[in-house]
Amino acid sequence: MKIAQICPRYFPDIGGVETHVKEISERLVLAGHEVEVITTDSGGKLNKRDMINGVKVTRFRSFAPGNAYYVSPQIYVYLKKQNYDVIHAHSYHALPAFFAAMGKCEGKFVFTPHYHRSGHTAFRNLLHKPYRFFGKLIFSRADTVICVSEFEKRLVEADFKVAGKTVKIPNGINLKEFEHLNRKQNTNGEKILLYVGRLEEYKGVQYIVQSLPELQEFRLRVVGKGPYEEELRNMAERLGVTERIEWLKDLSRKELLECYASADVFLMLSSHEAYGITVAESLAAGTPCVVAQGSALEEFVDGINCVGIESPVMPDKIIKKLNEFKEIADMKRYNSKKLLMDWAKVTNEILRSYEEMREH
Repeated sequence: MKIAQICPRYFPDIGGVETHVKEISERLVLAGHEVEVITTDSGGKLNKRDMINGVKVTRFRSFAPGNAYYVSPQIYVYLKKQNYDVIHAHSYHALPAFFAAMGKCEGKFVFTPHYHRSGHTAFRNLLHKPYRFFGKLIFSRADTVICVSEFEKRLVEADFKVAGKTVKIPNGINLKEFEHLNRKQNTNGEKILLYVGRLEEYKGVQYIVQSLPELQEFRLRVVGKGPYEEELRNMAERLGVTERIEWLKDLSRKELLECYASADVFLMLSSHEAYGITVAESLAAGTPCVVAQGSALEEFVDGINCVGIESPVMPDKIIKKLNEFKEIADMKRYNSKKLLMDWAKVTNEILRSYEEMREH
């Protein structure tokens, strides 16, 4: 099959959607399919055309106020001139999916919304009501809607009345990477808190920083980059905890796995998540997690290896949960097959969905 994957951003940009599209695209190529990722580059610094691990990547300039929406009507124009067996668009919360829905000529249209209903900021949330018009058009033109969690599936069906089109296929991880990954003990007695992801306000990293003055035995390791980094660094300076925070970015895969394995607790306090790949990877590495409830992250909560914090997230709640973890002598390895699915299986299920859709 000739398959187009449309997403707001792609590798080397990082994020949950970017990881999802990269993992399935490269596996579809290995399965013998022709895959083109059509995406945007708001900064104009990346190549307009690339070939990455067998995946053709085509990038268009976009207007992205506040690192959002990624307005790029060139995607519509480009798709009008192409023919694909399947066009698979990603992310309700940015406009490339809308341009893909409007621009498709032939072939089937699949939509993975990565939907969490509200916006990441007050301004984006305000725009969600008028934006719903565009969203409804995307869902109406989709032949199949793939949701990555039960939480997302319920939201999508309630907000867009598309129960007959939806199927749940969770995000994946590379399970083989974790088979021989050994937990590492810190010999100096310090405990490591870990965050991995984009640095944006809605991700809740600020609450971890605000907790550090009362968590003297912990250091915080932050892996990621984003527009909120400067504010976080300034906050750490004001609180006097700068020396107890490591800021890491652009790590190799091996280095990231080592971060998971050497952490004592992973925290993801985001208020908007349709899945939570970094939580799944932390749990696969045997690292206990603290997550914010109120999004798909709560599906990981088992009360033993992953605990939830009720909204609103506050430093005192984080401190309490971390103290509870310290009282658990022997953490059991997270072993939920329901949520920790390998990317190979995810890709096979998506491919099966493509094939079934084309048969009807």
